[in-house]
Amino acid sequence: MIFTRRDLGKLAAAAFPAAGLLARPNSNFNGVQIGIITYSFRALPGSAGETLKYCLECGISGVELMSSVAESYAGAPLPAGRGFGPAGPPGAPGAAGPGRAPGGGRMPPTPEQLEARRKAATAMTQWRLSVSMDKYKAFRKMYEDAGVKIFAFKLPPTLEMSDAEYEYIWNVAQTLGADHITMELPADDRLLQRVAAYAAKRRLPIAFHTHGQGGASGFDRALSASPYTALNFDVGHYYGVNGESPAPLVEKYHHRIASLHLKDRKGPASAGQTRGPGPGGPNLPWGQGETPLKEVLLLMKRNKYKFPASIEYEYQTPEGSDVLTEIKKCLQFCKDALA
Repeated sequence: MIFTRRDLGKLAAAAFPAAGLLARPNSNFNGVQIGIITYSFRALPGSAGETLKYCLECGISGVELMSSVAESYAGAPLPAGRGFGPAGPPGAPGAAGPGRAPGGGRMPPTPEQLEARRKAATAMTQWRLSVSMDKYKAFRKMYEDAGVKIFAFKLPPTLEMSDAEYEYIWNVAQTLGADHITMELPADDRLLQRVAAYAAKRRLPIAFHTHGQGGASGFDRALSASPYTALNFDVGHYYGVNGESPAPLVEKYHHRIASLHLKDRKGPASAGQTRGPGPGGPNLPWGQGETPLKEVLLLMKRNKYKFPASIEYEYQTPEGSDVLTEIKKCLQFCKDALA
């Protein structure tokens, strides 16, 4: 189906008619762009319009967009286990009741559940290879008209995906206006080399999200694969697992950082370890952990780094509060640090 420009406008308005009722956000503070990964809203309803509304309510003007938000808007089939609430159908892994093992653990998936997942994965692949980019054009317009830039798109390529699926991922990212695609740092060199080569072919970078792994040797391995590989460096994970300031690595690799993730964690000693890699310390409300977030933000300000820093909301919501209230606190932390 081909949409006219007027059709695209109608689609955007229908998806989020209240966009014009909220002020255009601006979360660029003294030259440092603060954004958010939409994973942060995972406990809330996650349609395209609802996600945009959360950004506007919090005052955030840039996002790293999880694929589920965009693909559901574009008409993707529901994955197996959806349509019964957050936990899936009764008896599904993660659901309460019969699907739980004694003690609260997850039961192994049944053959029927595995077959349902296989069919759902096949349906999703077929859909991805047939969907038009027109709905993604409308998605981008809806967000940009409201003042929110999609700077990254997260749909991780895998070794099992066909070349056509890789083409779909990069096509969507490009259509949404993303500067880079994000995925976890590959442990498998075959996957690293494949995504690096495809990113170079498309001239649209792939940026690797880091947990406690990495450091100079791990980063050099990933970045040497192609000029179009980059870092989606998580400074909270790095400190929480290694107990070392991430600021020197931000400075060293700034020319190959596509975006940062921000969170506040205790160091590894609080988890009973002396140095990473390992499970690391817990996530905490910002300002209560030990991650030198202010040091990193001031480094970005002082050196005029242009890559965005994304809030990744992972600590437990305090009693009496809610997700959006806590995200607003994280944003205010950044604003105060950069004042």
